[in-house]
Amino acid sequence: MALLVALHRHDRAVVVLILLAAILGSWGYLLFGMEQPMPAMEGMAMPMPAPEWTGAYLALTLAMWMAMMAAMMLPSAVPMLLFYDGIAHRRRPGTTAIGTTSLFGLGYLSVWLGFSVGAVALQYVLEQASLLSPMMETTSIALASGILVAAGIYQWTSLKQACLRHCRSPFDFVTTYWQGGNCGAFAMGLRHGIYCLGCCWVLMLLLFVGGVMNLAWIAAIALFVLVEKLAPAGHWLGKAAGAGLVIWGGYVLVSLA
Repeated sequence: MALLVALHRHDRAVVVLILLAAILGSWGYLLFGMEQPMPAMEGMAMPMPAPEWTGAYLALTLAMWMAMMAAMMLPSAVPMLLFYDGIAHRRRPGTTAIGTTSLFGLGYLSVWLGFSVGAVALQYVLEQASLLSPMMETTSIALASGILVAAGIYQWTSLKQACLRHCRSPFDFVTTYWQGGNCGAFAMGLRHGIYCLGCCWVLMLLLFVGGVMNLAWIAAIALFVLVEKLAPAGHWLGKAAGAGLVIWGGYVLVSLA
């Protein structure tokens, strides 16, 4: 029994180290690895030209979005991953669950990779329409208002609340959707990622309001997602934030007049 407990502790320690490395590596890339655009200098007669969407630029933009999604979403997925690791270890005592837990995490991140592809496509469309600043925030007050109001309303929808319940309850999710083996672990990660995407995708669009390159804004959204999923009254906080976003969006729209 002591050997099994020691093995489980070793497994959990390795999983935590892997998660820390992924989270810190993602934040490190955002802090030091992204190519920051040159700010427009006061008095410049000509606006900065839009970047040319070469293959290299496309790859770097996708890497940036994927790093952002990992940095923002992995912390809130840690309880789910650790709970899965514990259940996987109990179902197969005497064996390691590091591999299957890693596959669960890869399935989860695969969903956010898909979202990143869509975000890159949206960024391209907005840039071609001259609706993004050098910091990748929308220059359209109407669009910013629309995103804020949409994000606020979505916080109150039944779909948002259903997805949030799955994200907030690792026990219910793992016991309801358990699948054994490597393929099962990856499939469970995909399913959890889909619920997480359903919970947070509109919040991610707020990046185009505060600035995709604005690290403080990125951190603020990440912290909100973490609190909404993990705090005891997180779902009520999410609804309150939704009301605040609608009010903010309305104020922004009124300022347009």
